[in-house]
Parts: sequence; C-alpha cells; structure tokens
Amino acid sequence: MKAVVLGFEESHFLEGLSALKRLSEFLGKEFEYVALAVSKDELKLLGYDELHLVRSDSTYKALNSLMSHVIDLNPDVLVGINVKDSVDVIGRLAARMGRYMVTDVSSIIKSNGDIYLVRPILGARALAYYKYTEGVFFTISGGKFQPYKDSSEPKVIEVPLKEEGFRVIGREEKSRGAVDIESAEVVIGVGRGFKSKEDISMATELAELLGGEVGCSRPIAADLGWLGEDRWIGISGKKIRPKLYMPIGISGAPQHIMAANDSRIIVAVNKDKNAPIFNYSDYGVVADLYEFIPILIKVLKEKLKR
Repeated sequence: MKAVVLGFEESHFLEGLSALKRLSEFLGKEFEYVALAVSKDELKLLGYDELHLVRSDSTYKALNSLMSHVIDLNPDVLVGINVKDSVDVIGRLAARMGRYMVTDVSSIIKSNGDIYLVRPILGARALAYYKYTEGVFFTISGGKFQPYKDSSEPKVIEVPLKEEGFRVIGREEKSRGAVDIESAEVVIGVGRGFKSKEDISMATELAELLGGEVGCSRPIAADLGWLGEDRWIGISGKKIRPKLYMPIGISGAPQHIMAANDSRIIVAVNKDKNAPIFNYSDYGVVADLYEFIPILIKVLKEKLKR
C-alpha cells in the first residue's frame, strides 16, 4: 500500500508521517511512505521510503507537476496539513480521482473494529466521525499529531517541472506585516471592546512586556481594518497554540474559539460577565479593559523593573 504526504514545510512531513503511522497501526499493515515536496532547496526528510521532489520556488508553478504525479502514483491514502495550499491541491486531486476527502482531521481512532477520522465541527463544540475507507484523502490539523522521528533516509526521486496547463499570468502580494502569530508563545487578542484603533497601543505595550504578539478577532481585521489579516485569529484567519492567550474585549464567537482553543492557558478580560469567552478560559477577569489593562501594564513594569 502506498501512502503519500504532500507538504511545503518540514513540519508538514513529520506530522503527516505520524498520522500515517497511527493509521498503519490500526490497519495492521505497513505503508510504502512517500513524501511529495515542492522546494528549490535540498530537503532532508527522515522516516520515508522515498522523497519525490519538485524543484520550484512557487507552489503554483509546481501545481501541474504535483497533480500529475499524484495521479500517476495512485496512492491508497494521501495526507496533507490543513493549510490553504494543501487543501486546494488535495481537493482538486480528490475531485479528479473520484476520492473521498476529509479536512482538518484532529485524531484517528479505532472503535469496534472500524477506523474513524475525527474532526471538530460547529466551532469545535462537537466532533464528526468519518469511517475510514481505502482511497481516502485527508488533511490534518497542525499540532495535533506528534512529529514522527526516524533515522532512515529516503531515496530521492526528481519530479519534472511541467510548464503547460495551469499558468500564473500575474501576482500581487497582500499588504501584510512581518508577524507570525501562529508560532508566538504569547498572544494578546484584541476585540470589539476596543473603542478606537489608537487604543490598541495598550495591547501592543502589554504584548511587548510579555514577549508576545498582538492578534485580533474578525471585526478588527475584516470589518474595521485596524489590524492586518495576518493577525486575524479565526477559522478564516490564523490558528494559534501559544503558551498564553489573553483575549481582551473579545466576546468569544465559535469561529474565534475554534482557532484559539489549543492555547495552553487562556486568560480572558471582558466587562460582560456572561460573555461566551469565559466558558473556554482558564482564568477570567470581569473588568473594563480601559481600567484593568493600564493597571496590569504598570504592575508588570514594576515587576520587570522597566
């Protein structure tokens, strides 16, 4: 049986291999593990039987090569991390090859002799169970599968870059800052409780004191435009897993909670004691942010001697 992990970063392959190893354990049979990567540099991916490499500096340029190669391989299972490029490519492949597809799988379990792919639904308030069938393609939630470590080096196979078919006729980058809230260990969340764009400076100062980054809810980025979309925490934005997440003035809509619920500790600040965000928080502060945050900043400065 051939299993392919399609990825664009090293972590994608480590987590994807971990998901396949779990699936293999439940099936009671071993796969032939193939990594299908797009990179302009050399990759060292351990634990795979083969590394099929498309040399390109662009996923879009490599799209035709990726899809044609997967069709030729005709894998028994195809896995990718649940990021936009993987969902796009794997979704197209599933449609072309007549395969089932499940996105955002958070765990794989076995019950009463059947194997299930489990994914969160309804803003992570419920779980959906999809019975595994041979030939399924699926994407996994980042950080849900412990990266698989191995010492064996794969055989490297070069995949020709095809120029025909899908073409990029133009490209315009979105305006964005140089921030990566998905890897930040501390995130301060900004919501509609802030009355003006200028007031966000309080959250910025707090984040700097704690060595973190500022994120925001959908209205702040999508409706008001006070912060860039690279700071938007939500199903359509970024998913975060920091050691500390402090949502300030954020009510706690399901779309936001689903993207932040993997935070190790959540400390919410909201003046509404009935705000849904408190149902998901480890600690809650019922207070007006305009009174509480300046005091918290002052105390932190005294403790840190700044």
